[in-house]
Amino acid sequence: MRERGRSSMRVRVEGDSMLPRLRPGDCLWVRRGAAVRPGDLVVARLPGEESRLIVKRAAWREKEGWWLESDNQRAPGRRDSWDFGPLPDRLLVGRVVLRYWPPGRRRRPA
Repeated sequence: MRERGRSSMRVRVEGDSMLPRLRPGDCLWVRRGAAVRPGDLVVARLPGEESRLIVKRAAWREKEGWWLESDNQRAPGRRDSWDFGPLPDRLLVGRVVLRYWPPGRRRRPA
């Protein structure tokens, strides 16, 4: 996932962990610091590899942070709170507000 911008950012999805909702190559517009509710898609820094961004679903909030889950638990290389526990607030980057596709790519039904 590649990071751009400041108060908002654009990222491109890599990997299959959020199928069928998000596909590799989908582009996301993310609002940094936006309020998060259970069920929202969020972008976060991967604990232990904080230069790497991940997109996950915010499942629920605990006092230690957000519990983040992949939509596709069987995806190869999937990493979420089942692997690293609740995500500390400092690693939550923002909430996904829009999905769009790069020019020349048409959305295919899931």
